Amino acid sequence: MHFTSARLTEILGAFSRSKILVIGDLMLDEFLWGKVTRISPEAPVPVLDIQRRAAYPGGAANVARNLASLGAQAGLAGIIGHDGPGHYLLQLLKDKNIGADCIRSTPLRPTTHKTRVCAITRQLHDHLEIEDQQQIVRVDNESSAPIDPESKQWLFDRLRVEIRAHDAVIIEDYAKGLIDQELVTLVISEAKAHGKIVAIDPNPNNPFDWSGGTVLKPNRREAFLAAGLPYAENEEAVLKAGTVLQKKHAVRHLLITMGEAGMLLLEQGQKPYHTPTRAQNVFDVSGAGDTAIAAFTLALAAGANGIEAAEIANHAAGVVVGKLGTATLNVDELREMFSKTEGRT
Repeated sequence: MHFTSARLTEILGAFSRSKILVIGDLMLDEFLWGKVTRISPEAPVPVLDIQRRAAYPGGAANVARNLASLGAQAGLAGIIGHDGPGHYLLQLLKDKNIGADCIRSTPLRPTTHKTRVCAITRQLHDHLEIEDQQQIVRVDNESSAPIDPESKQWLFDRLRVEIRAHDAVIIEDYAKGLIDQELVTLVISEAKAHGKIVAIDPNPNNPFDWSGGTVLKPNRREAFLAAGLPYAENEEAVLKAGTVLQKKHAVRHLLITMGEAGMLLLEQGQKPYHTPTRAQNVFDVSGAGDTAIAAFTLALAAGANGIEAAEIANHAAGVVVGKLGTATLNVDELREMFSKTEGRT
């Protein structure tokens, strides 16, 4: 797929005029990076000397972070705990100009908080010394229980108002208790009534009916699980799983992300479209799926067709996997990635 410079500029230029609402499980992602200095005398475990730390909006909040980084007007809807991680998350969202009017805090559950501890090493790559990382442990503090009835009613009331004020809605399901069939039905119904795009990043642990959605974006493993088929990596098998899902949910666009194999797009009435990976260096795949659904949905909202949106999503994912941590990208980086791969498209 070849983008003319004018067409790419037209789509990317519309990003800043697009309003996208992300609904889903909100998290605080914390990273601790350091060097292993010795083995502990207390137990056979490494002692990590912390060199730096950082925290980012995670889960559905990372999708909104990607949208904001690409210039969109991003809003979030979900539930957090009335706790330190929740307050910190709200501050991070404010710093990124991400709307938080549809976020409710409650003392009845903790904010999902994931802490990743990573050891930094230095390796030679193409005769250059670069930093690499190895995750040693991840510590999770979370609840996957359904949200309380009062918070649920509050959220539903807000969604009925907010959906009509946005160009597109993304449902991001991390199976932490927020997304259920009642919420899915409400969001799709409201979005259809007001002519809005609905993109869904499903979770195989929650086999909901997504019928009526605009976009369904499972990864390869999730696609096979949802289709009830044995996992395989060849494109014919992935296409079969995608066909099953497309018929089952009747979505307009089915985008299957396949890691190093790129992405496969199935559209109603169109031939399957495979776009190979655009990644040139892969340091960390954390959050690449979040980037993909954010970029694909934003491109559709900006006027792109399905194939154009798939190429934009694939190029965007190719940028973020070349960064450490749960990364995002901006429009200039996306445009530069297109320039680098133009001869290979």
